[in-house]
This record gives sequence, C-alpha cells and structure tokens, in this order.
Amino acid sequence: MGDLIPDIELIRQMRNGDQSAFVTLYRRHHPALYRYAVLRCGSTQAAADVVQEVFMGLMADQYHYDALKGNLLYFLFGVARNVAMKFDEVTQHRFNNQLPGSLFSEQEPDEADLPVEVASEELNPLERLLHHQMAEELRAAIACLSPHYRDVLILFELQELSYLDIADICQINVGTVRSRLSRARQALAERLQSYRCEAA
Repeated sequence: MGDLIPDIELIRQMRNGDQSAFVTLYRRHHPALYRYAVLRCGSTQAAADVVQEVFMGLMADQYHYDALKGNLLYFLFGVARNVAMKFDEVTQHRFNNQLPGSLFSEQEPDEADLPVEVASEELNPLERLLHHQMAEELRAAIACLSPHYRDVLILFELQELSYLDIADICQINVGTVRSRLSRARQALAERLQSYRCEAA
C-alpha cells in the first residue's frame, strides 16, 4: 500500500510524525543509495554511515527537498554525494601522496569492506569463481578512481541516470559530465587491463 503513495506525501506524513512513512521512504530508496555509496566510498562501513546520515538528515528536515525541482531519489543521490565528499575531506590526509590531477585515488578498498556478489545458482563453481573475481576487479578499479570521476561513472553506468540528472546531482554542467564520464571509462579500462596483465 505504501508503495503507491508519492514521495512528497510520505515526506509530509513523516514530518507530521508518521514513522511508517519514514520506513516506506527508507525501504524505497535505501537499496539504490547504498549501492551508490558502497561504490563511491569503497567501504561498506563508510557507505552505511553515508546512507544513515542522509536518512537522518531527511527525517530531521535538515535537507530541504523541493518536489518541483525533481525526483526525491536524485535529490538523495546529491545529498549522499555531498556527505561522501565530507568524508573524503576528513580522510584525505591519509592520501597526500596522490599526484595532482590523477584520475585515480590512492585509496585501495579493503577486501573485507567490499560487498559479496551473489552468484547465480545456474553457474558451475568455476564460472561462479570467475564471475566473483571479475566483480571484485571491477569494484577495486572503480574504488581507485578519483571521486569526481567515480561519481559520474556510478550514476551513469550503474544507476542509469541521464547526463542532465547527473549534472544536477553533481552540480556541474552536462559537458563536464560527458568529459568526466569519458575519462573515467578510459581510466577504468586501463586499470582493468593492468589487473589482467598482473594476473597473466
């Protein structure tokens, strides 16, 4: 029943003290935000912190969502991106040896922090192992991209948002989205190629 209620009505109900409205909003938008945050942050713990801060801020009316300006999920992606950027600033001192202008972050994701890929039961054990290994390489390569490249890549390729929506979320123009996406794809391809060369 709650799935039929528009987000703006759920926000109004939530602000009037209806806890079930918050639960419905959380269940509706948590999966996409968490997927974004895990890939953006490279850590399940950091992703959980980002998503928690987003929803706590929404509940406390810390963020002022205007339904006339667009979809709530896209607004929440923007908030999650801003929260992740604040986390980046806090942890940046650890990675001072990064070269200026590099497409890659020096932060390597901890394997324990990466989400486990659920393999299809139709795959044989070798296929499941290869699928898992490829997914881990992709996650590691994405986590190594600099945040501004990582954002557009995740939002376009994995969340399937338009250039215009990404521009709005990242507060950049569409040309910059295209440029960053192109550079991110190129850097990702190079990183994945280097993983394959190391494995050979």
